[in-house]
Amino acid sequence: MAASRTRHLCSVAAALVLTVAAPATAASASAAAPDGLREVLFVGNNWDGTADVIRSSGDFAKIGRIDVVPDKDARMAEINADPVKWIYFQAIRNSVGEGHDQFADDMYATPDGRSVVVSRPSFADVVSIDLATGKLNWRFPVAGYRADHMAVSPDGTRVAVSASTANTVHVLDIGTGKQLGSFKTGDKPHENIFTRDGKYIWNMSIGDVNTALDDPGWDWTKGDRRITVVDARTYQQVKVVDMRQRLDAYGLKDFSDAVRPAVFSPDESKLYFQVSFFNGFFEYDVAGDKITRVKTLPKNPATSEDRTTWVNDSRHHGISMNPEGTKLCVAGTMDDYATVVDRATLQEGPLVTASKPYWATVSGDGKECIVSESGADQVTAIDFATGRKVASVPVGDHPQRVRLGHVPADWTGPGGS
Repeated sequence: MAASRTRHLCSVAAALVLTVAAPATAASASAAAPDGLREVLFVGNNWDGTADVIRSSGDFAKIGRIDVVPDKDARMAEINADPVKWIYFQAIRNSVGEGHDQFADDMYATPDGRSVVVSRPSFADVVSIDLATGKLNWRFPVAGYRADHMAVSPDGTRVAVSASTANTVHVLDIGTGKQLGSFKTGDKPHENIFTRDGKYIWNMSIGDVNTALDDPGWDWTKGDRRITVVDARTYQQVKVVDMRQRLDAYGLKDFSDAVRPAVFSPDESKLYFQVSFFNGFFEYDVAGDKITRVKTLPKNPATSEDRTTWVNDSRHHGISMNPEGTKLCVAGTMDDYATVVDRATLQEGPLVTASKPYWATVSGDGKECIVSESGADQVTAIDFATGRKVASVPVGDHPQRVRLGHVPADWTGPGGS
């Protein structure tokens, strides 16, 4: 019996490592657009409830804009009629929202390019919006009172969304909004990642990021923070990674174990991730189940060392990798820069000035890193080869998540607007 269990655990560990290596995720260079569609970048403007659609490479020019809260009046009527919902709505506005409502956290287009699916924190839901009409196709209220980061399956048919106040991830059919399954997580689930073969989902829970107990001595008050790995078909847990133990083993007992944005290497043997309060990132060996390297990035002398002034316990929030797996791109959120880092040497390139960069992804052709400058209401492209800025494009209020997707080739907005 013990031998059988050991063999099972070993095969699970092997399956988590031996995944398809060809680029397949939205953070990789994409294949040619399907007939009748064009590849674009969706930019979620969290505070004004819109999504700008821009070219996925080249000059990154704006193509169109989507209202992601066309049902705002109806949602507000529901919230105002329910005292508990109203309290949570106000709490989101005055804590993670920095005094603003959060209407567009994450988004993915459907494979046919006809709709975009958006998670809306303040409305605690996920909606599908018809790109031709701007109207809702479906709406899924999440458990609890806030929706957060999402991930789409490699085949584009399923979307996973974190319900942050319910410690739950829902997995939905992207076409119908029907729940296909769900699973429990640690406290405040945040980032979700599908493996390239679509077999597993990795969820990172970040705990309570809204208290002022930010000194390392109070880290234990932040809650249960861990990586939960589940089978993406059965939604059963297959592995839990407690980074507290791995950080301690590396001699980093005063570092937070709240894993923030993360990205796999192309062969998924390594995971690169950020944690709360840290200006840098870690390299985690998946098969060896241990941290192998740590990169500390420069501090901005103008950034206050008072941790309570850092937004939602972030210092750096946003990391991506070029399709070849040779360069990382890091958003130094509270330090107001972004930089490209050589993966082999961990040497950073030029520090590109950016105003509260909140996310990092990859252009459609894989040549540039795209960061959302939430403090300047623009997205900026940085060349992976040189580490230099190549373009900035104005967008809406407080851009955060940026995702590759497709729209009809002649699309310029709902109704042709």
